[in-house]
Amino acid sequence: MSSSTSKSKAASKPLSEQELQQNLSRLQNELKTLASKIGELESEAEEHELVLSTLNEALQNDPKRKCFRLVGGVLVERTVQDVVPALQTNKEGIKKVVSNLMSQYKTKDGDFESLKREYNVRPVARA
Repeated sequence: MSSSTSKSKAASKPLSEQELQQNLSRLQNELKTLASKIGELESEAEEHELVLSTLNEALQNDPKRKCFRLVGGVLVERTVQDVVPALQTNKEGIKKVVSNLMSQYKTKDGDFESLKREYNVRPVARA
């Protein structure tokens, strides 16, 4: 409710220099946070892919082979045929979250760029 009222206020009256700077800083921090989380999740998905490629070989040769999996900080013993489907599900979930975060990032980046264009903001060169 408050976000819709702030958007209507922004449309009706221009932001002060301090408000503009706060909005730009907030958006920039949100973009950095999203980018960091996206990178973290992408590396986790790559790790899942690496483990799956190794376990798929074991699944073909000996599906009853023991393997260990860390679940909630506890190391549990399972068979390869039990672990592979769970890892595939986790990897797919991570990919969905990454795509969701990417769309959020694009939206925030669009908001950031439109705010910069609207108020003709250019980056200041620092010495």
